[in-house]
Amino acid sequence: MAEIRNFTLNFGPQHPAAHGVLRLVLEMDGEVIGKADPHVGLLHRGTEKLAESKPFNQSIGYMDRLDYVSMMCNEHAYVMAIERLLGVTVPERAQYIRVMFDEVTRILNHLMWLGAHGLDIGAMTVFLLCFKEREDLMDCYEAVSGTRMHATYYRPGGVYRDLPAEMPKYQASKWRTQKDADRLNEARSGSLLDFLADFTRRFPKAIEEYEALLTDNRIWKQRTVNIGIVSPERAKQLGFTGPMLRGSGIPWDLRKKQPYEVYDRMDFDIPVGTNGDCYDRYLVRVEEMRQSNRIVAQCIDWLRANPGPVMVDNAKLRPPRRTDMKGDMESLIHHFKLFTEGYCVPEGETYAAVEAPKGEFGIYLVSDGANKPYRLKCRAPGFAHLAALAEMVEGHMLADVVAMIGTQDIVFGEVDR
Repeated sequence: MAEIRNFTLNFGPQHPAAHGVLRLVLEMDGEVIGKADPHVGLLHRGTEKLAESKPFNQSIGYMDRLDYVSMMCNEHAYVMAIERLLGVTVPERAQYIRVMFDEVTRILNHLMWLGAHGLDIGAMTVFLLCFKEREDLMDCYEAVSGTRMHATYYRPGGVYRDLPAEMPKYQASKWRTQKDADRLNEARSGSLLDFLADFTRRFPKAIEEYEALLTDNRIWKQRTVNIGIVSPERAKQLGFTGPMLRGSGIPWDLRKKQPYEVYDRMDFDIPVGTNGDCYDRYLVRVEEMRQSNRIVAQCIDWLRANPGPVMVDNAKLRPPRRTDMKGDMESLIHHFKLFTEGYCVPEGETYAAVEAPKGEFGIYLVSDGANKPYRLKCRAPGFAHLAALAEMVEGHMLADVVAMIGTQDIVFGEVDR
């Protein structure tokens, strides 16, 4: 008889489910995984060390590039940490804007996750449908910050600017007729809030479309039910947060348990799973999109009724208005000094955490009274999840590794930092 041998297999880094930078070394017993060893660090760019060499306000843009699918949530934790050390109270309108964009970001993240997870397992249509809705929310990012991804919109003391009164519009071109442009611009005739309100009205129907394709799909259930089961006790021991923890049946959500900004005024539910498998985590994230949609709608109603400042009235933190800067030498100097030297933050240490789409994203910040952090440490949710991958895939088939990486919703910018 031929001798039976165990193979060591390289999974990734080029595999689509591994997002280009995960190398998994798998010890295979035929088609079954005996052991998995994740190799990380292929995307390491030293964010925490870089932040220690720059003024506080120059590192906001680095936060976007950590989990590059949940940009504004990363910024939120960082600016909250600075605000706590400064003892600053953010204007109410800015708090509502932040909460609204946190939830827009959660929907963006979950749409990306659902599309990519479906594609990894073999369902292509969902990917195309998810990106259709994602495009609208990306336009909202662009409208407030000027960029579609790395927004740098949250600033210590508030947000960069108030919500725009009009949305950018499509124009006719050799690829798009005037009739098509007019159809696309129907929802863009009003302000950003009008555009978002229109989105919240039609988004529940879009979620129903995704569910019609997947939730009762025989193949989808075969690939996800009873795959990667994590018990509630083990999920806590492994340091799971977010949908990974809630999928195992533990209703832990920082927005409810340790509310920040104005989450305590919001009416929403925390979806939890029962079985702790890939299918439960899928259901939890889909329901989270519905709840985020509810929160966005509540924020829109409040923001429409309550105009006001979106930045603290503190010249140490707030740059001068552009019109002043163009015509007044003192304002120009102030602007230059603020963005090159920044401001000194009182001595102390703090930890600020937000319920990011993937789990608890926290910033531990130590200041020695200078204009740059003495130490900065990011608590990335994906890192704890990836550490548990070896345990989750053991005893499963090779094809299930793809489903498991998908269900963890890993983004390597935050894992490797």
